[in-house]
Amino acid sequence: MRIFDSHFHIIDFDFPVIENQGYLPSNYVVEDYQNETVNLNILGGAIVSGSFQGFDQGYLLKALSKMGSTYCGVTQLPFTVTDEEIIKLNENGVKALRFNIKRGGSEGLSKLAYFARRVHELVGWHSELYIDAKELAKISSTIGSLPAISVDHLGLSEEGLPHLLKLVDKGVRVKATGFGRVELNVENALKAINDANPNALMFGTDLPSTRAKRPFDVLDIKLIQQLFDEQATNKILYKNAHQWYFG
Repeated sequence: MRIFDSHFHIIDFDFPVIENQGYLPSNYVVEDYQNETVNLNILGGAIVSGSFQGFDQGYLLKALSKMGSTYCGVTQLPFTVTDEEIIKLNENGVKALRFNIKRGGSEGLSKLAYFARRVHELVGWHSELYIDAKELAKISSTIGSLPAISVDHLGLSEEGLPHLLKLVDKGVRVKATGFGRVELNVENALKAINDANPNALMFGTDLPSTRAKRPFDVLDIKLIQQLFDEQATNKILYKNAHQWYFG
């Protein structure tokens, strides 16, 4: 089964790494990721900037140059960034903007509507939210009006799932990632999201699983294979995310 890893992190201490909420991650470079996933048939993926990387782009550009054209970047930027800087990042393989509401280190929700529209109109990027889905209710009208949005880690909480499902029905995508960090029934959430929109779920390893109670396990992939038929599994593990990032 082909895999597009829609969500993983590279942590390279040759570049700025900032302590976040008392947490500092361990080094996890491209070679570490490749060694850990060598048997998974990963054909591409998205390197995602973490809270502890702030607005640094150096590590991401280095990682993208090493991993090749089937990989892309999801970065954090201040809303004051110039169009020229965004265009340059786009030319180097960055394809999405991240708002880390859960941990900080990114631009805040107050800039979501303006910034998400700006990057989409300029270079076609979508925007990704690391947010507890229980907070989505108060911004659902804003999200519903934006051109392209995804939510990380199944929306994190059982309480937030109903709010997330309403947005999935309107085209919001969801990362099927971080099963060891969420506070919800993973099986039920996967089935409910897929029922609402079979194009929504996008699998990712979330490696190296920073701060997760349980790190990624191959059993997370097997769970998806057990829950869904081959066609749906292919969409969740590969096709949905590949189309989302590469069109």
